[in-house]
Amino acid sequence: FLSPRAFNDLGCIIICAINSNYFNRISSCISAKEMWDRLEVTYEGTNQVKKAKISMLVHEYEMFTVNENEDIKSMFSRFTNIINALQALDKTYSNSEMVRKILRCLPRSWMPKVTAI
Repeated sequence: FLSPRAFNDLGCIIICAINSNYFNRISSCISAKEMWDRLEVTYEGTNQVKKAKISMLVHEYEMFTVNENEDIKSMFSRFTNIINALQALDKTYSNSEMVRKILRCLPRSWMPKVTAI
């Protein structure tokens, strides 16, 4: 149980940290814990949603290839977006796994460089 002062402090911190779109979702909450729980579900989803997101992103990671006429900068940006989304959901890959993945998906024109690495 939180004292009114503690709720005010925690509730104010939460309210100050969110934008107006999310404020509407928590404005009816009566405790900081309730606010936090509602925001957690909003941002992360339920466990089922989280597992589905992880599954979809792992599939994207596994099927990742360089698109035709895509430059390395764009490819790496796309790859980083997938990795960051997975890390946000607590799914991580080691640096060596990520390096191997990138090296395997490079086009044939990069083979001399891949071999050198």
